[in-house]
Amino acid sequence: MSELLESVKSGAAFLGVCFLIFAVLVILAILAQRLICKDMPNRHGARYVAYVAMFSAIAGVLMLFDIPLFFAPSFYKIDLSEIPVLICTFYLGPVAGVITEFLKNLLKILMKGTTTAFVGDFANFVIGCSMVLPASIIYHCRRSRKNALIGLITGTLVMTVFGSLFNAIYLLPKFSELYGMPLESIVAMGTAVNAHITSVETLVLYAVVPFNLLKGLIVTAVVFFLYKRLSPLLSRGQYRKTK
Repeated sequence: MSELLESVKSGAAFLGVCFLIFAVLVILAILAQRLICKDMPNRHGARYVAYVAMFSAIAGVLMLFDIPLFFAPSFYKIDLSEIPVLICTFYLGPVAGVITEFLKNLLKILMKGTTTAFVGDFANFVIGCSMVLPASIIYHCRRSRKNALIGLITGTLVMTVFGSLFNAIYLLPKFSELYGMPLESIVAMGTAVNAHITSVETLVLYAVVPFNLLKGLIVTAVVFFLYKRLSPLLSRGQYRKTK
């Protein structure tokens, strides 16, 4: 009984952290949109809701097609769901980006469930936001191809640094706790694919860092060459000056 209570308590605490971080990210996005992205076009109403729903659905489906990587344990799988999230964010702003990140993970859970005690889904949301928010804020300060590239590269770097630290400090220990797998066993899964992985720190260095860099670079390349070609279609039916 005591083990069950501890499990429930741990799950409730994790759920509380999830809601708290979600609220913080939404507040940060709102503040950034109001205080920093002052020249951002005002888009609300049915079109706003429709685009958020559409890009969330596309991103949720893309999450189903995750790809394992040879240099990381099997629970680290790359997906390209940040591409539609960033396109939505570049068009609608930081708040839409956070909402789309949340909805895509919710859709993925509803369609596929979770294999990581929800820690992987939470990680995807938070670490995805760590790329999406800086990229969109920089882009909306002055909307241009140059700022889009600067924003995407900055977002990749922020995601890599933040994602690595967040994995080492919180996500891996929490996954171990909720999934019931000792950290030593998680590290051993990394050792099986890379002999240099012998601790949580080396797991982060040799698996998480290259994972986030690779994902960020792929997403950056696709979004940079795709967004300006899609923006006229997104703006069809309303006036929008493109640069």
